[in-house]
Amino acid sequence: MKHRLKSSFLLLTIMLVAFTTMIGNPMPASAAVDVKAKSAILVDADTGKILFEKNADMILPPASMTKMMSEYLVLEAIEEGKIKWDTTTQISDYAYSISANTSFSGVGLTQQKDYTVRELYEAMAINSDNATTITLAELVAGSEGEFVKMMNKKAKEMGLPEAEFVNSTGLHNSDLGDNYPKGTEPDADNLLSARSAALLAYHLINDFPDALEISSIPSTTFDEQQLNNLNWMLPGSEIQDGAFSFDGMDGLKTGWTDTAGYCFTGTSERNGTRLITVVMKTNSEQERFQETRKLMEYGYNQFERKELYPSNHQIKNESTLAVTKGKEDAVEIASAAPLETIIQKGTADQYSVTYNLDQAKFNEDNELTAPVEKGEKVGTIELEYKGDDFGYITDDAPKSQTVDVVTQTAVEKANWFTLSMRSIGEFFSNVFNSVVDTITGWF
Repeated sequence: MKHRLKSSFLLLTIMLVAFTTMIGNPMPASAAVDVKAKSAILVDADTGKILFEKNADMILPPASMTKMMSEYLVLEAIEEGKIKWDTTTQISDYAYSISANTSFSGVGLTQQKDYTVRELYEAMAINSDNATTITLAELVAGSEGEFVKMMNKKAKEMGLPEAEFVNSTGLHNSDLGDNYPKGTEPDADNLLSARSAALLAYHLINDFPDALEISSIPSTTFDEQQLNNLNWMLPGSEIQDGAFSFDGMDGLKTGWTDTAGYCFTGTSERNGTRLITVVMKTNSEQERFQETRKLMEYGYNQFERKELYPSNHQIKNESTLAVTKGKEDAVEIASAAPLETIIQKGTADQYSVTYNLDQAKFNEDNELTAPVEKGEKVGTIELEYKGDDFGYITDDAPKSQTVDVVTQTAVEKANWFTLSMRSIGEFFSNVFNSVVDTITGWF
């Protein structure tokens, strides 16, 4: 009996230690959620910080997630004044042939009829229509082949190294018959990784926030027919009786082909935190949304946006800078704004800060030269994390990770008499020190 009690006590102690360890050391993100997708990623849309990834660099066909790049280029053309929302265009024979093919996602277009850019964009973004996407590509670039060149050029600008676009829709080129875009191969497919899909979404929603106004529409009317958004997770979606609805979801793009499987780039916002998720090559329409929900819930439950250092923060023993030729010989510095970011809960103590001072502001003796203005920027203060993480989807320094360091007071330049007296004092001080050193050397 004693032996059994002793064994039970030992087992309880081991379990308690293990539980305490888990509380004190948050579980690595890679082990924290099991996502049934060939490739997946979870990203904070504000900073670009990666919160979870699974085979995120695997290159796969993105299917209609390709249309995120088409959307970006259309919105860019509108911003640049090349087209307007109320610009009208008609349907080409090529686009009509795609629209008339019932095996493709299509709204059924009419030739010799004027359609506005707004109508075509909504059909593309809400119902993933292929023919309206081709029509917009032809309007923006003259032909889909030229539009594909724009897509690949923009991919390089965005830093999507493995991205390869061969058409505007995400269909396999073999589906297009003789109409496959000039300059591409007849059996080629678009290629993208989950990481690049997330980065594309990051640019789309940050550069053109209005894209979310359309991607969040559960249903709309096009040519007197109702179009339902293929994103079942939108609040207000009536598909599956709203069973997949997720609070805060407002985008972004679904995709499916035989080779790509079911994929989805999602985005949602709750309490000021926007997340981006990508799942690629899941097994069903339902599964892509179920796995997206796992990622979203993990992100909102395990991470928080937190102010780690307040405005006017000073690093201990580094709160002043030397000043030459001023009425004062030093000036205090501090952060100009709070430092905040999204962190895994329970890891705040693993963050610290460091100064990155602008060396162009200093002389060879590392002094500022008066006059110095109050609030003058002398560098930045950067947030540093001591633990392991997945990094960022963009090479750009995240905006919330670095803020300006500024002077707290002004330092006026000393007048010529004061500067002269200081020079004389320094001269005699140097002479005195030299004499003392000489005499000390005698002994």
